[in-house]
Amino acid sequence: MKNYKISIIKGDGIGPEVIGATEKVISAVEEKFSLHFEKIFIEAGLEAFKKYGTNLPNFSLEMIKQSECLLKGPTTSLEGEGTELGVPVKIRKIFDLYANLRPLRSLPRVKSLYNNVDLLIVRENTEGMYSGLEYKINEGVYIGIRVATEKGARRIINKAFEQARVRRKKITLGHKSNVLKMTDGLYKQVFEDISKKYSDVEAKEEHIDALAMKLVMKPQDYDVIVLENLYGDIISDLAAGLVGSLGMAPSANIGETFAMFEPVHGSAPDIAGKNIANPIATILSFSMCLEWIGEKEASQAVNRAVINSLEKGNKLTVDLGGSATTYEMAESIAKEIISINV
Repeated sequence: MKNYKISIIKGDGIGPEVIGATEKVISAVEEKFSLHFEKIFIEAGLEAFKKYGTNLPNFSLEMIKQSECLLKGPTTSLEGEGTELGVPVKIRKIFDLYANLRPLRSLPRVKSLYNNVDLLIVRENTEGMYSGLEYKINEGVYIGIRVATEKGARRIINKAFEQARVRRKKITLGHKSNVLKMTDGLYKQVFEDISKKYSDVEAKEEHIDALAMKLVMKPQDYDVIVLENLYGDIISDLAAGLVGSLGMAPSANIGETFAMFEPVHGSAPDIAGKNIANPIATILSFSMCLEWIGEKEASQAVNRAVINSLEKGNKLTVDLGGSATTYEMAESIAKEIISINV
């Protein structure tokens, strides 16, 4: 039996529910594939802030460092001048999780504008406008600094080309170098340079505003899209709308030696505690975790189980037109994992 240490942040709002539901899937994977996950539960988020005065206490950070990867539920970030960075932003910076991979694909029984979408958004995760460099100059005047380095551009664009090579061999860079001539110009220059090493991958670049329009009109024309931090955050949410909702969108935050996996959706405090949240984004995030640690067969089984459960359609949450609870949907997926022939 293989053993893994996985740290888990339950999160805020619906976080404890979607994480709790995903634990049922983790148990099914352990049973089916003779794996054992030692779960290290971490205090972080809004409740930690209320208790300790910070959303990510040092002892929590040290516990995360003892694990091989992190599964994180959605956390609530405080807004307003002078508030600390959100939990995921902190973790990305501390562990240098520079690559945010957000797969977005059409799934059965999910109402959406298109039924043939299969995208991967590769987002730079540690620089850009999310570097936390904002300042008040005078009353009513503020400035935010965007950070762009050649090192950051090269490693995220290399990662994107690697992903494109094992997918449909198509990649698009979104930028606005006609206006942001230095920062986006750097991305354009690096993209053109790296593309020379990947002659088997069809590479193109588009202005980010045109890309947003074309993505809505013809998403099937795209495969891998590589973007700097802010663009990637916005475009991946837009793309999630093309496949149904953020409730279906997982993500991986990957560095050289550590990774964090989390749903793209937020903490949704308006439905917290009602046991109606869709757990699929968190379950698929765990599937990405399985692939990252090398358990590809188990990862594929989770993906297949999600599709099988959706196709049968008897345990769907309210957002998908059903009446099942968060945990009932997860139990349905867990049963599918056990019954899959591998």
